[in-house]
Amino acid sequence: MQILRRKVLEASRRLPLFYAAHSGRAHAVATLAGAAARWAPPATSGSLAAAPWAATQRRGVKMLGSDVKLGNIIQRRGRIYQVIKAQHSHQGRGGATIQVELRDVDTGNKLTERFRTDEALERVFVEEKSFTYLYQEGDTVTLMEPETFEQLEVSKELFGKAAAYLKDEMKVNLQYFDGRPMSGTVPQRVTCTVVEAQPNTKGLTAQPQYKRVLLDNGLSVLAPPFIEAGEKIVISTADDSYMTRA
Repeated sequence: MQILRRKVLEASRRLPLFYAAHSGRAHAVATLAGAAARWAPPATSGSLAAAPWAATQRRGVKMLGSDVKLGNIIQRRGRIYQVIKAQHSHQGRGGATIQVELRDVDTGNKLTERFRTDEALERVFVEEKSFTYLYQEGDTVTLMEPETFEQLEVSKELFGKAAAYLKDEMKVNLQYFDGRPMSGTVPQRVTCTVVEAQPNTKGLTAQPQYKRVLLDNGLSVLAPPFIEAGEKIVISTADDSYMTRA
């Protein structure tokens, strides 16, 4: 019993030293943490911590000139450009090229460039968001964010020639760069109504393979000879070509 009492007494004497030692360590750690917080540089609007998307989306990937498409965002000579027109051509011995019209994202200035189809370019990543088309007034298109129901007004020019396919409740996408919408896209397949169609000529042995039809959005496209006014057909918005009956 006396031995047990002696061990308890010795242990009780060591407790203050134990707590003092560990308390000192904790105080030292807290002091270092506070100093680190005071000396750490504050996050600014241009830092990666403050705007991670803006920082990462500027890291592009290599693409060939032959892959350049309308709406692409590319980096060239230290500037960021959006492709607003693209036309492929072949110049004999000179090889195939693509002539593009570019718009400077920051200044809005436009310029024309010609790339070789095998020329390496740097494409910049963009963020894509989905919206619902509501209506159009003049050159302004009103869209709605499907989850928050917030409305957004953008220029019809963002959709280019595809703006002709915009319809009520259509799901569309906007491509963003640095928080600004740069371009818009519509579904790849859209159903349209034929309002006018060239009549079939009877008595001829050779019927034309395709004929011109006028759609309800004002576009004129080629369709098979059996398509008549009033029918609904599916059109590829990429090249305005007939795909099938709806």
